[in-house]
Amino acid sequence: MTTPTDLNHWLISEGRLLGDEIAIVRGYCQALVDMGVPLARVRVAQQYSNPILSAWGIIWTPEGTRKYVVPATVLDTSAWKGSPFEHATTTRTSLRKRIMDLELSQEHDVYAELAEGGATDFYVMALEYGDGSVQGASLTTHDPDGFSDADIQAFETTRHALAAAMEPIAMRESQQSLLRTYLGDGPAVEIGDGHIKRGENASVSAAILIADLRGFTAKSETWSEAKLLTVMGDYFDMIVTAVREQGGDVLKFMGDGVLAIFRDDEAARACTATIKAAEQALEALEGYNQRAQEENREQISFVLSADFGPVTFGNIGSPDRLDYTVVGPPVNMASRVQALCKGLDHPALFTSALARHAQATTASIGHHDIRGVADPVELFRL
Repeated sequence: MTTPTDLNHWLISEGRLLGDEIAIVRGYCQALVDMGVPLARVRVAQQYSNPILSAWGIIWTPEGTRKYVVPATVLDTSAWKGSPFEHATTTRTSLRKRIMDLELSQEHDVYAELAEGGATDFYVMALEYGDGSVQGASLTTHDPDGFSDADIQAFETTRHALAAAMEPIAMRESQQSLLRTYLGDGPAVEIGDGHIKRGENASVSAAILIADLRGFTAKSETWSEAKLLTVMGDYFDMIVTAVREQGGDVLKFMGDGVLAIFRDDEAARACTATIKAAEQALEALEGYNQRAQEENREQISFVLSADFGPVTFGNIGSPDRLDYTVVGPPVNMASRVQALCKGLDHPALFTSALARHAQATTASIGHHDIRGVADPVELFRL
């Protein structure tokens, strides 16, 4: 690839078919270097269609190539507002800044950061996709003379081919991130692997954790909608963070309830992770309520319950409306045990089926009648 034409051909043929964003960007940058372009750093940024993440991208330097992710909160900061990438994506035009000639105090902070790193010239260009979205790519040099006119021409000549190579990957990345956000990691992987037919499922042994916000009905009748949604968001965050950090997967938000699954080939690991998630969530709740008391806000409480056993994990629903979920006796058992938490005055209860596998400290509170179960079930607390 010795000319921009050669590079364009590679990008829309072999490069595009790689399906590997790091390899594409690495190949693109190496081709420019082979043409004599004095590149020091290249960043190809992609916006997510995702409520939690705002962008991802690839950074290339002569030392290596890596991927990064940007949270959605960045869009509300000065790091984004007025930045060269905001310019490229909103105006669909390129922007050049000869950093060595700038009055840095009058420019966006990113240029001062680049100058500190030795940058002399900077170029950002719009990568336009077929769905109308616009992404961006920036190129930086440390060369004392900056980029030449031929360098800039090479960037502009190849930007559409670079966009063509990156677009399929960007679309898949956004699709997968949305699936993970709305369905959980496990279902996202299964659906991504093509397991999408109604009735297609797998039987696995898993721990099922259910959480429930106490007093939700009363709160929904007396609190404003804004306050209710804020508190529910805080509550869900405590549960989801604990579940994910302990290796579980949140499958459903059911009103004020949460359904999570912990799958592992080793029952001990799955059950131990479930109990640790419950402990972590309750520790977060304690901190939340302490801050609420200090700030004169209303405190909240929630309960958790869990069971372990064989479940069916997969697609259920009608021919034109499917859901990826889990069904089985442990789901029913966890739900019914959760209903006992208030009466037994324990924030977390576990069945003996789960507690006996877990490598965590629990204490029996005796056998209790469970609706729909013939024999009393031994329950355990933290």
